[in-house]
Parts: sequence; C-alpha cells; structure tokens
Amino acid sequence: MSDRSDRLAQLRFLERVQLHDLQRTRDWIAAEERHLAVEATRLPSPPPPDWLIERSIGAGRLPMRVHSGDCWDASKRCKSATADQVRRALVEGVQPCPHCRPDSRLGVLD
Repeated sequence: MSDRSDRLAQLRFLERVQLHDLQRTRDWIAAEERHLAVEATRLPSPPPPDWLIERSIGAGRLPMRVHSGDCWDASKRCKSATADQVRRALVEGVQPCPHCRPDSRLGVLD
C-alpha cells in the first residue's frame, strides 16, 4: 500500500472510533434524560417536621431528648412532635439537644 492509502485507512479507523464514542455519549444522554423523566414524576419528599422527640431504646421507649426538625444529631428513634408536645416534654425534664437548642428556640429555659 502507498502512504496515501495507509493514511486513508488510519483516518477511516479514527472515524469508526469517534462514531463509537459519539454513540456512547448519545446513549449516556438518553439514559440521563430517562432518569430525569422518572425523577420529574416522583412526588417531592415532605418537609422535615418542625420538632422531634427522641425515644430511648428498649421497653417503654421513654422520651430522652428533644430536637428541632432540622437537627443534624437527631437519630432514627425520633418521632415528629408539635411545639406544645416539645414544650411539655421539656417542662417534664426531657433533655434538650445541646446542638440545636430547641429550648431556646421555644423560649423554654430553666
């Protein structure tokens, strides 16, 4: 083969590689569009509750700490509560979270 035909063969090979890469990119775009379409049909997640009461482990599961709804230290043992329930729990001696300070937010201080 001549140098010209070798160069043409190399360019044809490059074209095949680039077409393959282009198709792969188009496939990724299509998959992302499908993912976005599915996400658009999902209902938005509900907002976090304003207040939480954390329960202890074991029988009885007594209230052990109160948190604001956006507290980073709230555990899986928390249940949503109203402001009145949290105030009552604080007055009854349930400890406020030292990080989110729900007692300060609600105006219930020792």
